[in-house]
Amino acid sequence: MIKGIALSVIASILFGVMYYYTSTLTPLDGEQVFGWRTLLTVPFLTLFMLFSADWRKVGETLCWIKQRPRRLLFLPLSSALLGIQLWLFLWAPLHGKALEVSLGYFLLPLTMVLAGRLIFRDRLSLLQKLAVACAIIGVGNELYQVGGVSWTTLVVALGYPVYFILRRRFGTDNLGGLWCELTLMLPVAAWFAFGGNGPLAALSVSPTLYWQIPLLGVISAAALVCYILASRLLPFSLFGLLSYVEPVLLVIVALLLGESIGRDEWLTYIPIWLAVLLLVSEGAGHLLRRQRIKSIT
Repeated sequence: MIKGIALSVIASILFGVMYYYTSTLTPLDGEQVFGWRTLLTVPFLTLFMLFSADWRKVGETLCWIKQRPRRLLFLPLSSALLGIQLWLFLWAPLHGKALEVSLGYFLLPLTMVLAGRLIFRDRLSLLQKLAVACAIIGVGNELYQVGGVSWTTLVVALGYPVYFILRRRFGTDNLGGLWCELTLMLPVAAWFAFGGNGPLAALSVSPTLYWQIPLLGVISAAALVCYILASRLLPFSLFGLLSYVEPVLLVIVALLLGESIGRDEWLTYIPIWLAVLLLVSEGAGHLLRRQRIKSIT
């Protein structure tokens, strides 16, 4: 479990880094960044899988489809669900929807916990229950401040749980499944990356993009690999609760970019940060107990 918690936190940190990093990729717009991110994530993910011996998972996924060709309909569905999330993550800040999407990420762990309890019968520890209570206070205040739930909020809060549930149900919750999903996105990603004025115009304006764009692929691939591995190692509810680390880091990035937290918003962020601290405390407790058992044996 400790390994899964560590991978989840690392993934959240990398997603936060990528959120800030995309602001340096001007003059690329959100759609172009999404296109390049996807195009470059696939080869870096392929290299990782070749070196980590996970490439066989791609073959297993294809064999899984071959056994029942009707399953081929599932992969485009999961690919579309993931693609929408990756696109929305980069589109929202450029279209005045960052607050709505961040609210979706705040709601996401609660919907993940609810799905874990109802579908997978996950049990929550005392600290996890306290973390949920703190999160409910924070999210409730945010809902009160915003005054409603937009479609962008619902896409994040409901889309990700459906995505992970489908992957677990169909047995594609591995890097092979992720590779197939990203590969199916490549035509759309190429259309975004090379559409409009094309990449040459942006590269002529900012030559640093020649190395910045490949680095985006490295960050994206590393974040997705850690995220998917964590989803496999952790109980569904705990995996959902750890998703609170990412929006907290996105708030920090927003502060670095010059935004500020209003007086009424502190009641949102403080309980959520407290929920994260409770989860960290539980992880530290598991580690200490494991070390004690090893020292005794």
